[in-house]
Amino acid sequence: MAGFNKVFNTYEEALSGLSDSMTVIAGGFGLCGIPEGLIAHIKTMGVKDLTVVSNNCGVDGFGLGLLLEDKQISKMVSSYVGENALFEKQLLNGELEVELTPQGTLAEKMRAGGAGIPAFYTATGYGTPVGEGKEVKEFDGRPYILEHAITGDFAIVKAWKADKFGNCVFRHTAQNFNPMAATAGKITVVEVEEIVEPGTLSPSEIHTPGIYVNRIIKGEFEKRIERRVVAKEDV
Repeated sequence: MAGFNKVFNTYEEALSGLSDSMTVIAGGFGLCGIPEGLIAHIKTMGVKDLTVVSNNCGVDGFGLGLLLEDKQISKMVSSYVGENALFEKQLLNGELEVELTPQGTLAEKMRAGGAGIPAFYTATGYGTPVGEGKEVKEFDGRPYILEHAITGDFAIVKAWKADKFGNCVFRHTAQNFNPMAATAGKITVVEVEEIVEPGTLSPSEIHTPGIYVNRIIKGEFEKRIERRVVAKEDV
C-alpha cells in the first residue's frame, strides 16, 4: 500500500509543476480554512500572471493578499473583495482583472467543474450586470442564465485531518469552499493540521475522498482572525 502514500515533506515538492499563467483554485472563506503555508510558498516561488479562484483575496499582508504584493495575480474570480486595500487599489488602477461572481454560483462552478458538468443554469444574477452577455433560458416561466463550470491547474486546500491516502476531514466552518475546491483541480494539494494512518478515519466522517487528492503536506497555521467582534458587557 506504500504506493498510495500521498504525503509530501516539503512545499517545493507539494507545489512542483506550478508555473506562470496557471489557474489556481483556493479554498477558504475570509481567513477561515485557508492553506496558509501553500499560499506563502507560492509567493516565495514568484510565479506570475496567475488566475486565482477563491471566495475573496485574503487581507493586506496575509493569505492570498500576499500574492498581490508582487502582482503575482493578474485575474481574480471571487465573490467578495472588501477586506483588502491593496486589492481595491490594483482593481481601480486597472492592474488586476476581477470577475465578481455570486457566492453560491461560485461554489456551484467549482462543484460542477469537479463533477464533470460543463455548465448549469441559475436564476441568480439574471437582470443584473452578472448576467450581461450570458445565455438565458426560461424554465417554468422563470428566466435563468447559463454559468460555466470552473476547473484549475492546481487546487490548494486546507483540511483538519487527512490520512496518507488523501481522505480529508474539515473542521466546522473551515469546511466552507474547501470540499468543492478539492474536486476542481487537475492537481489538488491539501495542507493539513494532522496526518493519520489509513483506516484511522471512519468512512462516515470523511468529507473529501482521497480520489480527488494528489498531494498532502502537514502545515503549521497561524489562524488569524479576520475581524474580531465581541459582545458588550451589558448585552
